[in-house]
Amino acid sequence: MMKNTFLSNKVLAVYSLFFMLLGTTISAQVGIGTVTPDPSSILDITSTTQGMLAPRLTTAQRLAIATPANGLMVFDTDVKTFYYYSSTSSVWIKMFGDADGRLKYKLIKSTDVLATVLAAEKAAGGGSKYLMDVNTYYEINGTINFDLPIDLNNAYISGIDANEDKLVRATGNLFDGATGGSLRNVTIVVSGGGKVFNLSGTAAQNIIIRDLVIANSSNVGSITGFGLVFVSIVQYVGNTTGIVYDSITKLLISNAAWFGNNAGTYEKLQGTFGLISKQGGFSEVNGTSVGFDVSSNPTITGDAVMETVVFTGTVSSGKYVNGYNPALYTGYFFNNKWNVRCAGIPTESDAVSTGDANLDYPVGFGATTVASTTPVKLAGITTSTNLFRFSTGGTDNKLIYLGSKRRYFRTAATFSFRSSVSGVGVFVFYLAKNGVVIGQSKVYCGVASSDVDAGTILSTVEMSTNDYLEVWLSRYSGTGDVLAVSMNLVVN
Repeated sequence: MMKNTFLSNKVLAVYSLFFMLLGTTISAQVGIGTVTPDPSSILDITSTTQGMLAPRLTTAQRLAIATPANGLMVFDTDVKTFYYYSSTSSVWIKMFGDADGRLKYKLIKSTDVLATVLAAEKAAGGGSKYLMDVNTYYEINGTINFDLPIDLNNAYISGIDANEDKLVRATGNLFDGATGGSLRNVTIVVSGGGKVFNLSGTAAQNIIIRDLVIANSSNVGSITGFGLVFVSIVQYVGNTTGIVYDSITKLLISNAAWFGNNAGTYEKLQGTFGLISKQGGFSEVNGTSVGFDVSSNPTITGDAVMETVVFTGTVSSGKYVNGYNPALYTGYFFNNKWNVRCAGIPTESDAVSTGDANLDYPVGFGATTVASTTPVKLAGITTSTNLFRFSTGGTDNKLIYLGSKRRYFRTAATFSFRSSVSGVGVFVFYLAKNGVVIGQSKVYCGVASSDVDAGTILSTVEMSTNDYLEVWLSRYSGTGDVLAVSMNLVVN
């Protein structure tokens, strides 16, 4: 009996000592992987081969935690980032990493082995190109030398600073394929005879190119068939050949800077375009280079605008603009679909449309118009010396508006004439639009056969494409016909 009591007391003493030591350990510092935890820490985990693994939960599991403690931290496997709980605002707060919480993100550094970091993309491209993952953001850090072309595949490629982040290809094309995407904040160099862009897509594909430097490349290349091409704030430096835009539904170019050390044709348009807008920037064209080329007569189904682009430089056999061929108007470059207002080249728009028709006979001669009380067109052979977005249609005393936008025109018609019979005749002169006299333009003139009278018609007329103006007349009183000595019709 005494033996059993002794054993029971001994066991009790051991348990008491265990729990006392356990309590002391828990309240003191704890070191894992170290016997000397940092004095400032309650828990010091040290390792050079392993990391610390936080609880991993789906978003639904995280949100299902009952009464989470303030500061509770988990890793959300759906969003692929850490969250901690704030009891003050009763919300889970995302802890952003390098990818800023993006689901599809990849960092490519200059120190990376490209075949490793882009192994999946190379496999997807069959080993002949890097087929980027759709909607994935590829961040460029440093200079990346590509050994194969890139198929954008509607991905995003961007650096942080174009001076530091570069895409380089020594031989062959850099961007190949039929898909678009987004390309930003990098410098591009393709020096070995290939093209920067060799893209041929469809109207369903869009590409955004902005904040780039394209430098020392043998050929900037071509973009064909896309629905939207948006090029903004791109510097072109020391390139041998420029870029060709072919059959783009919407082409938007903003603040492109072509420096004078580029060669060849900077920008060429061919094929069919829905609309074109080229705004700002400059083209410094020297020697035999060409700044902007539309000599293949691109078709514009909507509108084309080029404004506030500065054309400068010293050309020899080159040109600021290689215009439509043949030119519609002497000394001008574009067709009637374009609105152009740029330093260094002529302004071309419907707003500066003008036309004239001139009848001029020697003294003692004239053209006879048989007059009656019904208005008729003034007869005579006219010439035109100033026609811009106007035509005579090969007909005398006629000016046809060829601009694409409806607008109001100021018109002036001056004339001098005699009556064909003695006595006083009173005649009425008008402007006629599309063969119908404009009543408010009428001017009355009375004249005898031995006199020459003159008159002026001033009016404002609204005109749309293919509307035309003529000078007409009728007899108000008296007899005789009109012998017109001169007539000037001006529209602007």
